[in-house]
Amino acid sequence: MTALNLPPGHRVVVKELAEDPAEAIAHHMSLEPVDPPDPRLLAPTDVIVRIRSAAVGWVDLLMTSGQYQHAPPLPYTPGLEYAGEVAWLGPGVDPGQLQVGDPVLVDGLLSGPRSVGAYQTYGGFADYAVAPAAAVRRLPAGLDFDQGCNLLGNYETAYHCLVTCGQVQPGETVLIHGASGSTGLAAVHVAKLLGATVIATGRSDDKLAEVRAQGADYVINCKNLDGSPGVRRFRDEVKALTRGHGVDVVHDGVGGDISLESLRCVKFGARFLIVGWAATPAVARGKGLRGAPNANMLPTNLIMMKGLTVRGCPTVLSTLHDPSIRAPRLAAIFQWVEEGRIRPHVSREFPLSAYKEAMLAKWRGEFVGGCVLRP
Repeated sequence: MTALNLPPGHRVVVKELAEDPAEAIAHHMSLEPVDPPDPRLLAPTDVIVRIRSAAVGWVDLLMTSGQYQHAPPLPYTPGLEYAGEVAWLGPGVDPGQLQVGDPVLVDGLLSGPRSVGAYQTYGGFADYAVAPAAAVRRLPAGLDFDQGCNLLGNYETAYHCLVTCGQVQPGETVLIHGASGSTGLAAVHVAKLLGATVIATGRSDDKLAEVRAQGADYVINCKNLDGSPGVRRFRDEVKALTRGHGVDVVHDGVGGDISLESLRCVKFGARFLIVGWAATPAVARGKGLRGAPNANMLPTNLIMMKGLTVRGCPTVLSTLHDPSIRAPRLAAIFQWVEEGRIRPHVSREFPLSAYKEAMLAKWRGEFVGGCVLRP
C-alpha cells in the first residue's frame, strides 16, 4: 500500500515494436504488476486516475508495430483513451475543477501514448494512470465509463473530417466506409446530426444491420460474393440510391480497393475525404521504420474527370498545426452529448487480463462500434 492506501494493480507494457500488430500481441506485450503512482514523485497539477474502462482502438494496434505516425518512447502502456475516478489530486489542481471521487475521462491528445510530452507512458490498459489536470474532464452526465472513453477520439475524428474538412451540408449524401468500426460509426452519427443522408458500407450483413439501427439510411455489403479478396462492384447500387447523381462526399477510413470503386460512385465536384487505411495497414513498414513501401494510390484521371476535391483528414496532426480548430469541435461534441444526441455505441467488454483477446478482436473487426478493457 502507498500513503493513498490504494491496492497494487497491473498494466500492459509494450517493450519492443513488432513487424505488425498481430506479432506484437503474440510476443511483445505483457501484463505486469505495478504499484499505484507515488504522489511524492508527481507534479502539483497532476491527477491520479483509477481506471474503470479503456477503449481498444485501431491506433492502439498500429502503435505496437510503429506503423502509426506517432511513436511513444518504449516501454509504454497502450490505451489512448480511458475513463475512471479521480484517486488523488495534486495541491495545484483547482478544487472547483475536480474533486477526489469524480468520474472523469482523460483527453488522449493531452495525455497518454498519442500525446506529446511527459505523459506518454501512461496509457489506459492499466489500473492507474497519471495525467495533467488539463487533460482530465468530468464525465458528461448520461455517459458511463465505457461510453466516456469512446467519445473524444471517435467523434473528434468524425467532426474534423465531415465538418472542418468535408463541410457537409443538410440534404447531401455521404458514403461512409468501414461504418461498423468505432470511428466509422461515429461518422454515421455525426453525418446524421448534420442532416445528411448516409450510405454505409461493410463486409458483414449482421454488423451492417446494427449500423442501420444506429442511424444509417442505407447499407451496402461490399465483399465479393465468392469470398475472394477485394470488393465487388457497388457503384450501380449507390447511383440508384442517389437517383443517378452519385454521392456528395466519401468518408474513406478503409483504403485499398474500396477507394477506387468509390471514385465511380460520386457526383461531379464531390469531396473525397481520406480518413485512414484500415484495410491496408502494411502501407508502412513495421518495427517503427518510416516510409510507405506499399503506399495506396488513387487514379488521377478519375479525380480530374470527376472534378474531385481529395483531402487528407489527419485529425491529430491538423490540430497540432492549428490548435484553434479544436475548441469549436469540442464545444459541438459536448453540446450534442448534453442534448442526448450522441451516445457512443460499445458492443464488447473484456477484463484487463484478456487484453490480447480484446486487441485481436479489434484487429479482426469482430464487433460494431467500441470495445473496452475494464481493469
